[in-house]
Amino acid sequence: MSNTSQSLASTRINALLDENSFVEIGGYVTARSTDFNMHEKETPGDGVVTGYGVIDGNLVYVYSQDASVLGGTIGEMHAKKITALYDMAMKMGAPVIGLIDCAGIRLQEATDALNAFGEIYLKQTLASGVIPQITAVFGTCGGGLALVPALTDFTFMESKKAKLFVNSPNALDGNHESKCDTASAKFQSEDAGLVDFTGSEDEIYAGIRELVSMLPSNNEDDMSYEECTDDLNRASETLENAVGDPAVICSEIGDDHVFVETKAAYAKEMATGFIRLNGMTVGVVGNRTESYDEDGNVAEKYADVLTARGARKAAKFVKFCDAFEIPVLTLTNLTGFKADLHSERCIANAAAELTYAFADATVAKVNVITGKAFGSVYTIMNSKALGADMTYAWENAEIGMMDARSAAKIMYDGEDAAVINEKAAEYAALQSSALSAAKRGYVDTIIDAKDTRKYLIGAFEMLFTKREDRPGKKHGTV
Repeated sequence: MSNTSQSLASTRINALLDENSFVEIGGYVTARSTDFNMHEKETPGDGVVTGYGVIDGNLVYVYSQDASVLGGTIGEMHAKKITALYDMAMKMGAPVIGLIDCAGIRLQEATDALNAFGEIYLKQTLASGVIPQITAVFGTCGGGLALVPALTDFTFMESKKAKLFVNSPNALDGNHESKCDTASAKFQSEDAGLVDFTGSEDEIYAGIRELVSMLPSNNEDDMSYEECTDDLNRASETLENAVGDPAVICSEIGDDHVFVETKAAYAKEMATGFIRLNGMTVGVVGNRTESYDEDGNVAEKYADVLTARGARKAAKFVKFCDAFEIPVLTLTNLTGFKADLHSERCIANAAAELTYAFADATVAKVNVITGKAFGSVYTIMNSKALGADMTYAWENAEIGMMDARSAAKIMYDGEDAAVINEKAAEYAALQSSALSAAKRGYVDTIIDAKDTRKYLIGAFEMLFTKREDRPGKKHGTV
């Protein structure tokens, strides 16, 4: 161990990893620049501790910035340590975890420091889709450094002291920190959607450990399986009552009732996260219309519509799952697109991103229609048309162009209430029931909600060896 071993940066690493598992790499590296009397300053480790260790026995590579050395600023050698760690992680096929506490770019090194940022960005880009990348922000992460968490797959942020920004709150036109702290964990998780998880340092360590245990080590060597001790046929008699909140559904159907929700504070109308089914990690995307408090009462309600934020949140999550061969489950319950002036500026592009993500994904894809599935948004949410391998519908699910009564009013405009009611019932039976969709082959099986876990385990086991060829191309453009 170098003389950086007792720093806060190393303390954070040791708190994250299995006890006594950390091995430091490059502990004796120091800054090379001599401009502005830099040669007179001590720069142990050049402000970053790098190395490897294990989390629950799984190999991970970690770097942790040391704010006590030049503010943890990024310079030439600081970046070289991080990029060398990435090179090793990609060779070994193991995740990289970055613990951020940095004053930004090192001004004394100027263009060397700018080049250093670019080298880190490049390694992150090359590693994307090859190994999972996780960032945890404990201190300052500003300017160009804010791109580092944005280029990773999941971001944690300490809720009280951490700051994450491209431009500081006081540098924004018409804003100041007391008006809106755009660098806070609250803003970055709820408004910007950059941060997946917030909490205390200890909660962040626990969260990273849980997430790492869920994820494969890389895109080829899938280690995201563990022995299941839960009942594979376990029924949930009250599951249908939770139709509005996919988080509750996931907690009920997942092994040991565990659901790890990502970006829980952002675009709450769209839930994303991970469960295990018979020990296999599955990514879940679900439409939320309400959430519940600890007593089971409705705490918040959301419109049953697709929003631009929700679509982009889901699209990014599906792309991650597809890159790492994680099967995708969708819980569909929505009736249309959000309709307001702001949404209209971006909803088409956002919906196209989600459409593309589902259609482009070649992993096993299963859709469960839990509530309503009307119009184009039904098609977008992992429908058979986009390539869903199996589609289930709960018995009371509604699938079609629109609500039956609305359809009847359009088709029989001017008729009295009796006719409208009669035709609405007819339309519901012929065009908007789960049975009518099943007769057309758009639903494979209509299931009792309580048996959802059993059916999903069977479906994903059947799809385990799925292979799907696509047209040869460099990459898509959506």
